[in-house]
Formats: sequence, C-alpha cells, structure tokens
Amino acid sequence: MGTPPPPLDAADRLPLRERKKLRTREALVDTALTLFTERGFHRVTLDELCDAVDTSKRTFFRHFTSKEDVAMAPLQDLWRAFLADLETREPTGGPLMELLQEALLTALDAAPATDWPQRVRRSRRLAAQNPSMDAHGLRFCQDTSRAAVDVLHRRFGLPATDAIRPRLAVDLLVAAFHCALDSWSSLPGDPTRGNLATHLRDACAALPEALTLTTAPAS
Repeated sequence: MGTPPPPLDAADRLPLRERKKLRTREALVDTALTLFTERGFHRVTLDELCDAVDTSKRTFFRHFTSKEDVAMAPLQDLWRAFLADLETREPTGGPLMELLQEALLTALDAAPATDWPQRVRRSRRLAAQNPSMDAHGLRFCQDTSRAAVDVLHRRFGLPATDAIRPRLAVDLLVAAFHCALDSWSSLPGDPTRGNLATHLRDACAALPEALTLTTAPAS
C-alpha cells in the first residue's frame, strides 16, 4: 500500500536525495489537484501532468499507480500513517476502539497543518464528480481495513479465530471518520486539521449510542 511521506519536520532531516524525491511527490499532488480542478479529471493526461512538474512518467510511477492515486493522495497518506502508527503503538490493555481512535488522531496530527486540509477538500470535490476516483477510494479503504485487522491480530494479542470483532471495530472507525469528514467538509471558510480532529472525536463518542439507538413504535 506504500508508505506516507514524513511530516515536514522529519522531512527536513532527510538526506538530500530523499528530500528531492519528497518535493517531486508533493509537486505532483499539488499540480494534479490544480489541473484536475481547473480542466477536469479526464481532460488532463498523465503526460500533461508530468510535463507541468517537469518530471517523467517513470518518476510518476515511482510514487503513484494512476491519476486516481495521485488525486486521492492526501487522505490515503493519512491512512498509511494510521497503519504505520499501529505498527509501533504499544498495547495498553484498554478498549480496542480507543486504541484505534488514538492511532488515527496521531496520524491526523502529523499531517501538514497548512496545505493538507485544502488538498483534502479539493480531492473530495474531485472524487464526488468522478466515479473512477470513488471506486479507487473504495478499494483503498477495503485494503486498509484488511491491513489494519492484520496488524491488530499480529501485535495486540487478539485471538486468530476472532475475525469479526476486530474488523467491525476498524469498520466503525472508518465510518466515524467519514461522518466527521462530511461534517468538516461542509464547514464555511477554511476548516483546519484541528477542526477535523474535533469532529472525529465527536463521531467516535457517538458510536455507543448509535449501536443502541431505538426506533419509534408504530402508531
């Protein structure tokens, strides 16, 4: 699934070669989102995108698998950082949902505070207009969920025979994030990364009551 780019402070400490690769990747994401927004996703060829960044298609494919992949990089990087956090997070013995929530909040806190929120909003607007991006996002979400469950079984002592509850926990986190993202995206002005974290906490806090919510009796 690839690895997320390092946070900005960590990127400054990378070797020169790695810093150049990171700058190229960031330029591809920014340029792709700008061109796709201005001219339409399907009207911009991969050759045109690479020419705009003054790089080759070979270099593009070192970073991304497709136009859909580069256009959805902002949120995909967040979930890759979430998986990376799970790989190093120490077990606490507490509720699994709390662990998953903290891992995602940590990944969100590491996202660039300045340009990342604007990238996410542009990416989401493009996805809403282009079914191929929506399908790509669904596949990525499924792959991420499976990878997260694998980490949970491998690192946190969950029984190998318990395939349902860990997957449901991950799916609930993903659903809470999507609810938070929808409400965050509708905020006026330029919502921040911190605003999204607040909406995520609120959505996660609502999960227990959502599971016990009752319907009104028939009249």
